[in-house]
Amino acid sequence: MMRALLLLMGGVALVAPTNASAQRHIVNRVLGRAPAPPPLAGIDALRGDFLARSGTDTILFGGDSALLGLPARTTLAAQAQWLRQHPEIVVRIEGHADLVDTREHALAVGARRAQEVRDYLVLLGVPAAQLSAVTMGKERAAGPGNARAVIILVR
Repeated sequence: MMRALLLLMGGVALVAPTNASAQRHIVNRVLGRAPAPPPLAGIDALRGDFLARSGTDTILFGGDSALLGLPARTTLAAQAQWLRQHPEIVVRIEGHADLVDTREHALAVGARRAQEVRDYLVLLGVPAAQLSAVTMGKERAAGPGNARAVIILVR
């Protein structure tokens, strides 16, 4: 059985394209394995690196507050370090509110949260031109306890 498999694989390799990716795909199909996902590139790779080095893209707030607690400041310090090393990256900071808030209150508190995060990142040395702050209000609130701001790497 193994000899037949090796002969089959050798035969496939002879007629397969020289592209290594195509060869891996054919070998995986012969062996019945799922193909490996393509490697991340561009902004997707940068997003993965950002999350790996900073731990999260989300800053949590307490209740109806826009004040940054110690855990939030620690996370922002790691994010700021990464952003200073990648000045070509443009960031959108989305401020979110709870579903229980009125529309107007949700817009206001979301804006305060996004602006507070932006201001703190600037204080930590991230260029202001690299950052924008927007409020998501109730439009993308997930439910109670949604007191957060999310860092989105745009490009």
